[in-house]
Order: sequence, then structure tokens, then C-alpha cells
Amino acid sequence: MTKVLVVDDSALMRRLLSGLLTDAGFQVASARNGVEGVQQLTEWQPDVVTLDINMPEMDGLTALSLMMQARPTPVVMVSSLTEKGAQATFEALALGAVDFIAKPGGTISLSVEDIADQLIQKVKAASRARMRPASSATTRAAEAPARMALGRGAPRPPAAAPAPAAAPASTAPRASAALAKLDGLVIIGVSTGGPRTLEDILPTLPADFPWPVLVAQHMPSNFTDTFAKRMDKLSRIAVRECNTTLPLEPGHAYIGKGGTDMVVVERLGRIAVQPRPETPGHPWHPSVDVLVDSAMKLLPPERIVGVLLTGMGNDGARAMAQLKARGGRTIAESKDTAVVFGMPQELIELGGASLVLPCTDVTRQLCHWIHKKT
Repeated sequence: MTKVLVVDDSALMRRLLSGLLTDAGFQVASARNGVEGVQQLTEWQPDVVTLDINMPEMDGLTALSLMMQARPTPVVMVSSLTEKGAQATFEALALGAVDFIAKPGGTISLSVEDIADQLIQKVKAASRARMRPASSATTRAAEAPARMALGRGAPRPPAAAPAPAAAPASTAPRASAALAKLDGLVIIGVSTGGPRTLEDILPTLPADFPWPVLVAQHMPSNFTDTFAKRMDKLSRIAVRECNTTLPLEPGHAYIGKGGTDMVVVERLGRIAVQPRPETPGHPWHPSVDVLVDSAMKLLPPERIVGVLLTGMGNDGARAMAQLKARGGRTIAESKDTAVVFGMPQELIELGGASLVLPCTDVTRQLCHWIHKKT
């Protein structure tokens, strides 16, 4: 039986979360603050920890740091919906937490049921998660200018991959003036473990990366703006949330707004992205499948590169497999680095991965395929 430690200073939240997890078949213990949480981590040795951020005596970030030193264990952060809560959440993910869940607002006892299914899914995924070392994205960003000055800004590309098969003429969209202004685009799909994994990719892309990068990261709407701003500070390319219709620009990355689906469209003679209401029939949002499908309606497959990273479920696998079948190129993250191997594994099993790579090699491959070759 999977053992879960619930760490929260609120007696009501401890009781409610413990009850939900117990009813779902987990063995549950609880702690009132970070000090007790660290102690129980070593004594009770849980398989997963849910950890509140704002607590007396020892806050969640301090406790998380000590937990990762004492006994690295999958941790799901319980975060507030405020901007401050979102910033602390991304700090926690950089320290090694595998996922987070937004604490319900309003009357907690009435709204906790709204997160019940999400909580259980995330704890189950965390129990299967592969632990990765804590990141130091700020340090990597500070070192980037020095690496570039020394000529090490972009790693040496690997051996050339086989050229993709030519796309059948019947599947290629008709050329347009808007399309002529866009060489191609990269689409990244990611879920559980994504913020930490994206820190190994977006900040390492060169400032003159010639294709726009679209990111569908499954995340609540209250968090994607803060996440985009964080990635923008860490990256040499510009990063922003897609919260309105935006023309696609080289050297830019666009993070799909939570609670919407990001789609590729043609507007005023240019290729752009825009948010639209969640598409029925797709359980995860922003949906990777919806994004890739929309891109294939406007661009020839050979001008699209799909990257499917860590995450539970199968979002993106179907559409990226179709992309490869039509002549596009795709990368699936390998089991070696995926926090949760679900999404990339689905793509691999469909035969839809041109290459299977650790996340730390994705930038090198993208630069080899695209950078200064368009």
C-alpha cells in the first residue's frame, strides 16, 4: 500500500486531505508543520508527501529542501492561488517537488471535493515518479553569458538523424503569404514534472533560435502567467503567456494559458497563436493534441517539430504520431529523465518518435535540426 504523508498546519486541511487519500486506498499519516514533516519523512518513510507552503515554525520550501537532502521523496506541493503562491510553487518545483495542486479557495470544507480527483491522480503519478536532482535555474541563467563567451553556448550537435520522409502532397496545407513569412515552429507538450524539465530546455535555447516555440504545459490558469515570466527571466529567448492573439516571432516562446487551449491560426496575413475555450473531449489543457492538430492545418508537416516530454496520460501522442507519419519530426523524452514516462511512452509505442532523448539533449537536437539551417 502506498504511504502518503500530509504536511499542513491547518487541522481541517489535514483531516480533509487525509480522508480523501484514505478513501482512495492510501495509507496516510500527517504532520502539523515542516519540522514534524521532516522528522516523519525519515521515521515513517512515506512513498509520497503532500506539502503545504505557508506554515509556522518551518515553511514548506525550507522543509522541502531538507527532505531532498535527508531522503529524496516525491513531493506534491499544496499551493495557494495567489501570485505569491505561484512564485513559491515554481521555487519548490526547482528544488525537486514533482507536482503541485492548487489549494481550494473560499470555504475549504465545501470546495475540497473539487480537487479530490486531481489530488488522487497527482499522488498516484508521484508514487511512480522518477526523482531528479534539484535544479538551480538561476545559477544556470547567470552562467549562460560566460558559456556563450567561451563558445559553449550551444552544445556540439549529434550525428545527423535520418531525413524525414517527404509529406504526401495531399496532406500539405496550401501555401499562403502568411506561411511564407514563417520558416517553421517547434511544439512542446508536457505535464507532470514539466516546469522543472522545461528549465533544461527553454533557458538553453540560443537568443537567435530561428523558429518560434509553442508550449502546452498542463497547468491551472492562475499559474501560467507567473510561469511564463519566470521562464522569460531565465531564458535568452523571449517567453510570454498566450493570453490573446499573438503573431509568431523567431526567438520567442509562447506558454499556453491555463484553462484554455492554444491554437495556431492565420490572422491579418500572419501565422499567430491564440487561446480559445477548452475543447470538449480532451481531458487535459492546454491540450497538446489540439495544438498540434491546429498547426498541421496551416503548415506543412516538415516545417513542424514536436517534442513530447514528461507527463501522465497520453495527450499529444496521437497528434505527434500523425505529424511524424506525414513527414514531420518528433522527439520523445526518454525514460532516463522523464519524471513520469506516460506521455512520451505513449508516443513511442505508437511509433511516433523520430528520436528518443533525455531532456538535457533536446536543445542540442533542435539546434542541429533547425538553427541556421532554415
